[in-house]
Amino acid sequence: MKFTTKNLVTLALLSAMAYAVTFVFNILNIALIPGYNFPILDVKDVIIIIGGFIYGPMATLMMSLAVSFIEWFTISKTGHWGFIMNMIATCSFVIPAVLIYRYKKKNVWAVAGLGVGIAVMVPVMLFANYIITPLYMPVPREAVAELLIPLFLPFNLAKGGINAVLAIVLYNPVKMIFNKSQLNQI
Repeated sequence: MKFTTKNLVTLALLSAMAYAVTFVFNILNIALIPGYNFPILDVKDVIIIIGGFIYGPMATLMMSLAVSFIEWFTISKTGHWGFIMNMIATCSFVIPAVLIYRYKKKNVWAVAGLGVGIAVMVPVMLFANYIITPLYMPVPREAVAELLIPLFLPFNLAKGGINAVLAIVLYNPVKMIFNKSQLNQI
């Protein structure tokens, strides 16, 4: 990716959109697992995936960092631990998908990449939740371990699946807009 002004402004706009979606979902507090008010649905990865498919893995990392950093200082209730968890979750899901899609820019590779992204994110987040969650929530590690299968596993599968489906549905229309406006010139 070339670091032109146009590319950086476009990435900033995509990051702002991803943050806005996170902000709205945070206000609405939409729990993905019935009976739990935590964790909430987060679809910022859809915008980051689309940006990554268009601009590549470095753009993915930059957008993930920007959105997570802004979230840390504005709406996060978990401080720097939430920042770390957001980076781990987004990067473990989006970067494998973007790398696979870069191999061959076909829809089938985008779908395959998103499937691999889910397959990478789920165990990474189970491990991250086991290690990091007790550091910022007042619960013992044993309590977190008991929630890994009934709460964190279905949450991460559902989040990954929802984000993947939304990314697949939205990518081609967004790509056409980027092509017409010449915003995809990397």
